[in-house]
Amino acid sequence: MNEPADPAPRRARPSGRDARRSQRALTPTAPPYLTREIPPYELLGEEGLASIESHADRILEEIGLEIRGDDEAIELWRRAGARIVAGCRVHVPAGLAREIVRRTAPREFTQHARNPARNVRIGGRHTVFAPAYGPPFVSDLDRGRRYGTLEDFHNFVKLAYASPWLHHSGGTVCEPVDVPVNKRHFDMLYAHMRLSDKPFMGSVTTAARARDSIEMCRILFGAGFVDEHCVILGNVNVNSPLVLDGEASRVIRVYAAANQAPVCVPFILGGAMGPVTTAGALAQCFAEATFCVALGQLERPGSPAILGNFLSSMSLRSGAPTFGTPEPALAYLAIGQLARRLGVPLRCGGNLCASKVADAQAASESANSLWPSFMAGANFMLHAAGWLEAGLAMSYEKFVMDADQLGAFHTLARGISLDDNGFGMDAFREVGPGKHYLGSAHTLSNYQTAFYDFELADNTPYEQWSLEGSHDQLARANRRWKALLASYEPPTIDSATDEALVAYVQSRKATMPDEVG
Repeated sequence: MNEPADPAPRRARPSGRDARRSQRALTPTAPPYLTREIPPYELLGEEGLASIESHADRILEEIGLEIRGDDEAIELWRRAGARIVAGCRVHVPAGLAREIVRRTAPREFTQHARNPARNVRIGGRHTVFAPAYGPPFVSDLDRGRRYGTLEDFHNFVKLAYASPWLHHSGGTVCEPVDVPVNKRHFDMLYAHMRLSDKPFMGSVTTAARARDSIEMCRILFGAGFVDEHCVILGNVNVNSPLVLDGEASRVIRVYAAANQAPVCVPFILGGAMGPVTTAGALAQCFAEATFCVALGQLERPGSPAILGNFLSSMSLRSGAPTFGTPEPALAYLAIGQLARRLGVPLRCGGNLCASKVADAQAASESANSLWPSFMAGANFMLHAAGWLEAGLAMSYEKFVMDADQLGAFHTLARGISLDDNGFGMDAFREVGPGKHYLGSAHTLSNYQTAFYDFELADNTPYEQWSLEGSHDQLARANRRWKALLASYEPPTIDSATDEALVAYVQSRKATMPDEVG
């Protein structure tokens, strides 16, 4: 994938770094998902973990969680042994929610892509990176901040497809506000299906739209295959604190009933939707998420699910959400341990920041969010690329900058190779004392893969950097995403399947008037 010619003078001959980049762009070697050789970080001991579980149990039993507007879900909990108060307050006996999850929820599962080579394994020692989700705005250096359109949505699906470091196409990578709100889910899902062959997420805004998403998957994969295999995820948020909206509850049940995976995510800003203290917010998050995963198991035992969390701090002076702070980092490490004890895959956030532009604040906050998620053992990492402005904006430049960082985590996940090549004894014998290794056979044989080379970093001398235009990383990222879109080629798709998808979308859209919102 060649970048456009730079107006500044270029080197007459490509450097070794340029050669490695060209080779990597032509033949990406990234796996379809990460299998971690480094262990997750164990922050808490048995006593601490048991204490959080106990307090989560107390929240569900003493305070209860309300399901507002889904009598069928309430009835499922009643039959399971919960006590229902005032028609909608579900009081779950201590340990019952965890027992339901442990009894039937799979510890890990495969989400199938239409290209089987892109299938991802979620759970266990595996990590899957997916783009940011949900921003109504998009931004880039050329046009600034603006509402997202369907064209922007297509562009981000293409960028995720082009990146070897992102394993997943994601879901609502930005809101295409130029499409009626009640119809845009068709266009978004079709874009994931047609413009990429990586796994994807479906609509969760209403149960009807969730059913549309699953029906389109039945067209793409075959109804029998969908009934037996996970092909789509649905990211469902709790109305924290301790409320599950009836529409969200029905969406969980729709995905579970179809043997697809709800991603059950409390959204807690400490001091607003939960306590300011980390332990209290952790107990609440674990209680809410476990309750929702258990609801899916009550609907269809054995269906796949992901226990999610979105724990964040906030500025108590302004009320604005903050990211990259130490308290959520500690919470991520603890929730990872709790998810492993429960025996269910974990979702965490990724490159999160509150900055309005892709600057040093964005970089530091994103790094401080990404590292704890990874070390917590997150199995599905949403918001791994593109997130700006506390999730309000999807940035073209930050998307490729974040993807560049994710590439480094592919190397990190592999750990240290301790085989004969890793120790390089032949190199020691060849070079001996007091000489350099640049021309040794060992160096030459490992030349292209020895070190991860950040695509957007510039490590040249100042004089060369200046001669070539003095471009900062933001400018290089701007050129990079444009080059990726210019070189994009869609994956092939069976023409009959494609026609059936288009016909379904057209027929469903024809049954409903446009809605704005």
